[in-house]
Amino acid sequence: MEASEAGRGTGGSGTAGQVWLRTPARAGRAAPPLTRERIVEEAVALLDAEGADRLTMRRLAERLGTGSTTLYWHVKTKDDVLDLALDAIFAEVEIPPEGGQGWRAGITALINGWRAVLLRHPWSAALLSRPMLGPNVLARSEFLYATLLEAGVTGPGLTAAAYGLSNYVIGSGLMQATWPTGAEREVRRAAREYLHANRERYPVLAAHGPLVADDDWETGFALGLTWILDGIEAGIARADERGPMSAGR
Repeated sequence: MEASEAGRGTGGSGTAGQVWLRTPARAGRAAPPLTRERIVEEAVALLDAEGADRLTMRRLAERLGTGSTTLYWHVKTKDDVLDLALDAIFAEVEIPPEGGQGWRAGITALINGWRAVLLRHPWSAALLSRPMLGPNVLARSEFLYATLLEAGVTGPGLTAAAYGLSNYVIGSGLMQATWPTGAEREVRRAAREYLHANRERYPVLAAHGPLVADDDWETGFALGLTWILDGIEAGIARADERGPMSAGR
C-alpha cells in the first residue's frame, strides 16, 4: 500500500482536513510543472465521473499524465485531494449580495445553491462529515451564521439553526443523489402496493406516506425549507417577546 493511500476511507480519517492546517511547501527550482489547481480540477472530474471510491493517487496521476511521486510535491495524501476537491466545488455556490433582500431570501438562495452543487457533484454529499476548513466552505458558512445572527438568532439557537439547515440540504442531496432514478417508477409502484397491502398496520403511511405520491424533488425540498425557515422565524419572534435578557435561552 502506498503511503499516499493511507486513510482511503471517504467519510473522514486521521488525515482528513489536515491540508488546511499544514503550511504549504515552497516550490523549489526542481518542482515539477504541475499546479495544485490542475490536480484539483482533474480530481473533481474523476470524482464526477466515477465517485469517491474510485479515486486513488495512482489513478489521479495517470489522468494527469504523471507519476504518483510528482503529486507529492503538492498533496500529501488522498485525504488532501478530497478536502481540496470539496472546497473547490463550494466555489460554485454563489454567496448572495448583502442587503436589500431579507434574511430568509439570502439563506434560501444559499441553500438552493448548495443543493444544486451537491446534485452536480453527487459524490460530495457523502463526504461532508469531513473537517470543512477550506476558504470556500468557510466563506459560505460565515454568510449563513452572520445572516442568522443579524436576523436575531443567538446563543444555542444559532448553532441549532445553522446545523438544521445544513443537515437538511445534505440529507436531501444525499437521498436524491443515491436514488435509483432508472427504477424510480417501479420502486414507487412496489412501495404503493406494499403499503396498500399492509394499510391496517400502516394506515397513515398508506394514505399519506412519501412513497405514495409521485412527488417531485424540487417541490418537496422547497416546502421542507420553508417549514424550517418558518420555525426559525417563530423562534426569533419568541425571543423578541421575552426580551434581550432571555434571548438564546
